[in-house]
Amino acid sequence: MRILIYILLILPFGGFSQYKLLEMSHNSADTLKIYYVEDSSLYTEKWDSLPQPMFWEKIMGLGEDSCIINEAKTRNIFYWTASSEWDEQEDSTKDNIRDSLRELAGLDSTARIFKTTGKSQFYQFDKVISSVSRGVELFDSYGVDPWYAQTILLIESPGKLDKYSNVGALGPFQLMKGVARKYGLTVNRRVDQRKDFDKSSKAASRLISETCIPMAKAILTNQGITYKEDELWFKLFVLHIYHAGAGNVGALLQHHKPEERKQELLKWMWQNEYAKFKNASQNYSQVALASNIIYHRMINAKYKHRYNCTSFKEEIQ
Repeated sequence: MRILIYILLILPFGGFSQYKLLEMSHNSADTLKIYYVEDSSLYTEKWDSLPQPMFWEKIMGLGEDSCIINEAKTRNIFYWTASSEWDEQEDSTKDNIRDSLRELAGLDSTARIFKTTGKSQFYQFDKVISSVSRGVELFDSYGVDPWYAQTILLIESPGKLDKYSNVGALGPFQLMKGVARKYGLTVNRRVDQRKDFDKSSKAASRLISETCIPMAKAILTNQGITYKEDELWFKLFVLHIYHAGAGNVGALLQHHKPEERKQELLKWMWQNEYAKFKNASQNYSQVALASNIIYHRMINAKYKHRYNCTSFKEEIQ
């Protein structure tokens, strides 16, 4: 198969529409175009070496029959075990194990010890390459940084195209009813356009550009925190608003008034709670990082033969 991959390189001085067209040859006359966002700051800023995204990489590669016993705050791994072996134990036995692990690690008695089950059955990234590619292409056409499309789809899309979340979100971008309607989708008893990929992409891009990014700027400015929109930490901060809502993210910072900045601010958010910004919210940007790292690795391994062709803008003129 002959594969054309448009790689969107995130450059330090902005311009998210700067694509490079690379050609991958798999010895066939067929051609497939793939749009992919590559952000080198994942590695230059050493996000890939942080324990939290490294933990989620392991979870994404682990089957649901296995689990990892870990400390919630740092994602320090104590041990791996069969899910059934942990589940079959009495609650009192689990509590004793947690107490022993806290003592062994020198942790406070309130430190939370989690059992996190493997999720490889959900994060099947090789099955969503075409939908991620389509999302990247659409967001770019709307003038919204397509990194958001790629990242949200990697987090939400692999197992939720037609499934409701436990809070009622639906579709590839996991939009709530009220949000979907606000941004132009029809959601009623007969029609739910959250299932329509292109239409939900448009709604999600508007949510990002019209609400999440402006609110991120306002929250950070209120805390005296400077930012650049093309920095990875800022985009991860925007994702927290997409997931948890501006009210919860704003309340977290307003209550604690952190002194941390940039990457350190995100790491601080992973270890602090307030209002409804709790464990699931903390996890969101960690999962975003792990998903992009795995996806980058997969794309580079899957499509090895690359040849420069032309720029994306030249290609579409």
